[in-house]
Amino acid sequence: MQNIESLDVTPIAVPGHDSFVGIDSDGCVFDTMEIKQKECFHPEIVRHWHLEAVEPYVRETAEFVNLYSRGRGRNRFLCLLEMFDLLRARREVRDSGVQVPACDALRRFVDSGIVLGNPALETAVAATGDPELASLLQWSLAVNERVAEKVPHIAPFNGARRALERMQGTSDVIVVSQTPCEALLREWRENRIDAFVSVIAGQELGTKTEHLALATGGRYAPHRVLMIGDAPGDHRAAVENGACFYPINPTREETSWERFCTEAYDRFLAGTYAGEYENACIAEFEALLPEAPPWKD
Repeated sequence: MQNIESLDVTPIAVPGHDSFVGIDSDGCVFDTMEIKQKECFHPEIVRHWHLEAVEPYVRETAEFVNLYSRGRGRNRFLCLLEMFDLLRARREVRDSGVQVPACDALRRFVDSGIVLGNPALETAVAATGDPELASLLQWSLAVNERVAEKVPHIAPFNGARRALERMQGTSDVIVVSQTPCEALLREWRENRIDAFVSVIAGQELGTKTEHLALATGGRYAPHRVLMIGDAPGDHRAAVENGACFYPINPTREETSWERFCTEAYDRFLAGTYAGEYENACIAEFEALLPEAPPWKD
């Protein structure tokens, strides 16, 4: 098997071991979630849609959706839509007179059922000529450029490399992410950890649920499949594929990796991870990510 650099998914067809681990990247292996969101995504939202007059509320809302809520780790277009919906409902923003985008075309795009990513958006722009979609594409490309400029050489969390080394030779391991493939490949190769995984799957290959289904369907017993992630979407992808889930807890990442290396992975291999131990890990994780924003309390 080999790293994916296109939509060719054939490399994941033949298992090399009887156990499988899917692993998220941003916020899970790499400490990139905070800097990417706060220094790249959020400033480009303010700049692109001319929201400078309500910038503090844009940042607070975007940070809640992207970092500190059950929406953490979702596709950028889904998060953007939720952020605008929450922002539009805020009294302070309504009172300011600033016009928040209605997002009709963005809503149709995310509801279309297609794979959400820049390639699909480029196709939609070419097919429809929709100015809102064209503007959305400009924003997304600007975000990618800013990420490439501002987020170089981010090292993995302490413990993540050790975990990858531990899994080598005992489990088939792939990257399961909603980050664009180009950024994933750059980050994993810069840190020389791409050799520890068989496939690097980004947003261009579909959702995390689809990644796991494609990689594991009919190839492994359910109790031999594990998803590691830092977001509810990672947990949901595991559940929808009948897999186990191990959380890398936001703000407690290094502790989470230490526990994985010293306890959780051994339990997974021994068949004693699922059940009470897994449930306790997930309960601790869910307590860190609320559903309702704090300004609604």
